[in-house]
Amino acid sequence: MKAPGFWFNPPGGPGWQAVMLAPIAMIYRLISRHRARSVVPARVGVPVICVGNLTAGGAGKTPLVGALVRRLQAAGHVPHVLSRGYGGRIRGPHRVDCEKDTFRDVGDEPLMLAAIAPVWVSRDRVAGAWAAEKAGAGIILMDDGFQNPGLVKDLHILVVDAGQGFGNERMIPAGPLREPVDEGLARADLILLIGGSTVREKAIASYPCLTDADLIEAEVKVVETGLALRDEPVLAFAGIGRPEKFFETLDGLGARRVGSVSFADHYAYPDAVLKRLVRHARELGAMLVTTEKDAVRLPEAFRREVLVVQVMLEPFVWSALDAALEKLGISMT
Repeated sequence: MKAPGFWFNPPGGPGWQAVMLAPIAMIYRLISRHRARSVVPARVGVPVICVGNLTAGGAGKTPLVGALVRRLQAAGHVPHVLSRGYGGRIRGPHRVDCEKDTFRDVGDEPLMLAAIAPVWVSRDRVAGAWAAEKAGAGIILMDDGFQNPGLVKDLHILVVDAGQGFGNERMIPAGPLREPVDEGLARADLILLIGGSTVREKAIASYPCLTDADLIEAEVKVVETGLALRDEPVLAFAGIGRPEKFFETLDGLGARRVGSVSFADHYAYPDAVLKRLVRHARELGAMLVTTEKDAVRLPEAFRREVLVVQVMLEPFVWSALDAALEKLGISMT
């Protein structure tokens, strides 16, 4: 589904829809709080690092998990990724097989990450963590699960996309929040902020519980493929949390965007839609361009029609993250 527009109204003017949904949001909050307090979290025998966010939808979690995987591997560690497998039908614990599994089996993000590391999908995160440890994981990276109380996390990393922030700061379904902002920020060990120094200053001013040391600035980097997009006409399409973020990335590369089409996050592209996209691109004399996450949801034959732009989310400096990992006994030298 696409996030409702009223979710991202200013906090002081949430809109009539948010006001009407406020009682349901209160029930959601009470249920979530009861669940968190009634579960005794389990601990596994290896460090668990959770990368999450406070809002529904994408904030950059999966690209950060990918960057952490590569950094840990470069330091000689064996990280496994643990995911709920959103959108997939396999309940798990199941180790993703890139040759056999499809996004309908395991979800798009696990399938994408499985190209660089072992990935486990499991609705029961504890069972998934045990399976990963038994299979030889030295470190478990949770892609999402910040609000999941079942598993002890040794490091909480919160990703905040400054482009959407916390919206109207109301709980689902009145707003985008999975939990109140102050509660989530207080539980985070590190906060990765995408958006630059001005956003950093605003965040510190807006939320007194934050300190300058809590925030790490990050940027989205395009993975070099050798194919330049500057001045090339492109028709862009994306079914991710914030498609406009991908379109802005293309603009930053100097591509001449002659059209863009947004779909809901995790959208499963039917043949009719794909044929229309190909036809429209040919009419415009443009190249079809999409994200890596969208590409795993495309039929193999159709992928030949599309240029896939890969991105990575990386901190400006790794020192704070490396120091947090060292405290867990994870050597980064």
